[in-house]
Amino acid sequence: MPSKRQLDERAFRAALGRFASGVAVVSAVADGVDHAITVSAFTSVSLDPPLVLACVDSHNRFHAPVLGAGRWAVSILAEEGQDAASWLASRGRDLDHQLDNVPHHRGAITGAALLDDSLGWLECRTWQTYDGADHTIVVGAVLWAAVADNGDDPLLYYRSHYGSLVRRPVSERGPDPLPAEMERPVLEPGSGSGGG
Repeated sequence: MPSKRQLDERAFRAALGRFASGVAVVSAVADGVDHAITVSAFTSVSLDPPLVLACVDSHNRFHAPVLGAGRWAVSILAEEGQDAASWLASRGRDLDHQLDNVPHHRGAITGAALLDDSLGWLECRTWQTYDGADHTIVVGAVLWAAVADNGDDPLLYYRSHYGSLVRRPVSERGPDPLPAEMERPVLEPGSGSGGG
C-alpha cells in the first residue's frame, strides 16, 4: 500500500458538492458601480464580536471591488431569490444594468444592494482577509442585521442544483412549531443550475 495517495480532483469536487449549503448574494459599491456575486461559501465566524466570512474567487471581477470598498452587504436568499441567484452567478453580465430586474433596496450603512427576496440581511466592514490559494477569505465585522418578517424558506444549493428545506417534526431543540401539513419533501432540486 503506498504511503501517499494522489488526490483525485474530480472526487474532491464531487465530495464538496455533497455538502448542501444556503445561498447568499454579497454586494458592494465601488466607484459608484454596483457589484454583486452569488456565493454558497458563506458562514458565521463569531458571535462576539459578530463576524461572518465569504470566500471570493481571486480571478472573479468582484474580487477587487469588494476588497477595495471595505464595506459590503450580504443577502441570505429565500427560495424566491433563485432567479436572482442564477443571474448574479452568471459571468459577463453588464455591471451597469445587472440589478435592473432584481428587486432590491439599499443598505443605510454600505449603500450596497440588499435583495428583497431574502430571509436576512447583513451590512459588514471588512475586518480581515486571508489568503485561501485561489480564493480570498473575506471576514466581515457585522455592523447591522435584519430578518424578513414573512417567509422562512431558504434557498439551498446541492450538487449544482437549487433545492428546498424540509422541516421535520422534531429539531435539535424539540418539536417543530410548524403543523405536519406544512412539511415538504426532503431536498427537491430546482430548475436552476447556477449558484455560488
